[in-house]
Amino acid sequence: MTFEELGLEPNTIKAISEMGYTAPTPIQEQAIGLVLMGRDVMGIAQTGTGKTASYTLPMIDILSNGRARARMPRSLILAPTRELAAQVSENFEQYGKYHKLSMALLIGGESFGDQERALDRGVDVLIATPGRMMDLFERGRILLSDVRILVIDEADRMLDMGFIPDVEKIIGWLPPLRQTLLFSATMAPEIKRLADKFLSNPKTVSVAPPASPAELVAQSMVVVNDRDKRETLRSLIKSEEVANAFIFCNRKRDVAVLYRSLDRHGFSAGQLHGDMPQTQRTETLDAFRKGEIKLLVCSDVAARGLDIADVSHVFNFDVPSHAEDYVHRIGRTGRAGRNGRALTIATPADGRYVAAIQKLIGKPIPPMALEGVEAPTLEEGESDRRGGRRGGRSRGGKPTETKPARPAEPKVEKTVVAEAKPETRPEEKAERKPERKTERRTESKPPRGGRRGRSPLPADEVGEMTHADDVLAFGDHMPGFLLRDPLAK
Repeated sequence: MTFEELGLEPNTIKAISEMGYTAPTPIQEQAIGLVLMGRDVMGIAQTGTGKTASYTLPMIDILSNGRARARMPRSLILAPTRELAAQVSENFEQYGKYHKLSMALLIGGESFGDQERALDRGVDVLIATPGRMMDLFERGRILLSDVRILVIDEADRMLDMGFIPDVEKIIGWLPPLRQTLLFSATMAPEIKRLADKFLSNPKTVSVAPPASPAELVAQSMVVVNDRDKRETLRSLIKSEEVANAFIFCNRKRDVAVLYRSLDRHGFSAGQLHGDMPQTQRTETLDAFRKGEIKLLVCSDVAARGLDIADVSHVFNFDVPSHAEDYVHRIGRTGRAGRNGRALTIATPADGRYVAAIQKLIGKPIPPMALEGVEAPTLEEGESDRRGGRRGGRSRGGKPTETKPARPAEPKVEKTVVAEAKPETRPEEKAERKPERKTERRTESKPPRGGRRGRSPLPADEVGEMTHADDVLAFGDHMPGFLLRDPLAK
C-alpha cells in the first residue's frame, strides 16, 4: 500500500516523498484511514514503528480547512517529555510545510512570554507537556473550548511518570464532542481504564506484540562485578564499531558520574537528564545529531520519542528496573530499517530484573564473554541494588563473611550479700552536715491576691504594688482623695 491509497492530500504526500518515505509502516497503514474517518483510535505499537506520523499526517489534512482563533487551539497533543514534544513539533513542520498551519510548543524551561504570544496569534496545533499546559491554562492564557482533536502520546510513559491524574484533569477541560487518539507501547490496566473512560467506541490498532523489541536489534549481555562496570563499558566501546551510542543509567546522579568518567578517559561524550535546563538539553541533542558528540550518557528521559535514525549502539550501563524500559531503550537503535546493537552490563544482583526482561521479550538475552575475565553468575530471587542480594551477598556478588553466633553462656544464680555499713559517729554526722545559708532575701514578691493574713492599712495609705513594672495601679487600697465626691462642698 502507498500513501496515496490512504487518502492523504497531494501536498501532504509531496512532503512525505521529499523526506524519502515511499510506503507506510503497519501502524500508519491501519491508523491513518481511521483518523481521517473521525474515529477514536487506540494504537498499540512498539517504539520506532512510526506512531507519530500515524496521527500527524491525517491531522494535517483534517486541520487544513479552517482557521484558529486567538488563545483557542483547534487540536491538542500531550506528550510526557520535552524531547518527545519537540520531536512531534519537528514532524509537523516537516510534513505540513505545504500547509498554512500554525503551531505552538508548550514545554517547561522555555519563556512564558514567547509561548503566550504564540497562543495570542491563534494556533491550529498545540503540542504540550502536562505541567506547562496546566500552568498556562490556570493563568487564563488558553481556552480549550474549540479543541476538536486530542492526542495522548506515549500513554504508558505518562503512567510511569505519574502524569495520568494531570491528563485526566486536562481532559475534563475539553469539550465532550471531540476525536481522541491514544497511542502507547504497552497496555497497562491503568491505560485501559483511561481509554474506556475518555474514548468513544474506539478502534484498537495493534501491529506488534506489546513491548516486543525490534527484530533488527542484536542483543547481548555481559555479567561483571559492580566495581568493574566502568572498565567493562570502556572495553566494549573500544571493541565494538561504535559510530554513536546511547548509554543509559537508572539514576540522574549516575549519569553525571559516568559522563565525567568517560570524558576523563578521552571519550567524546555528553550527558542528558531531567535536571538539566531545557536549552542545555536541546543543545546536547543537536550536537549528538550532528555527530559532534559520539556518546550520549542519559537517563530514561531519552528512552522515548527521540527519532535519531542512525544510532549504531545502545549500552545499558544499568539494567532497568522495569522490563518495559529495556524495550524502549534498545528501540533507539535499529530504526528505519537499519541494523542495531544493544549491549547490557549486568551485575550478579540484577538477576531478578534480567529474568523479568527475558520473560517480557519471550527469549533469553545472549550472554557475552569478555576475554580474560571470568563472569560471575546472576543471582536468583529478590535483590537489593544498594546492598546486593538479600540473604548475605554483597553488591559485587561475593558472599559476605558472617560471624558464627556465640553459644549462650549458662546462667549462674548469684547470691547478693548486703554488706554491713560501718556505724557513723554523731560527731562525723555533724561534720558532714552542710551548713545552712543564713542569708535571707530581703525583697520578695508578695503572692497574688494582695496582702493575705496581714493587718489592714490605714485608709489614707497606699498598699504595696503587686503588678508588673509596666502596669500603672495603686495597689490594694484606693487613695483617699479618689474617694471624695468632687461635687461635695
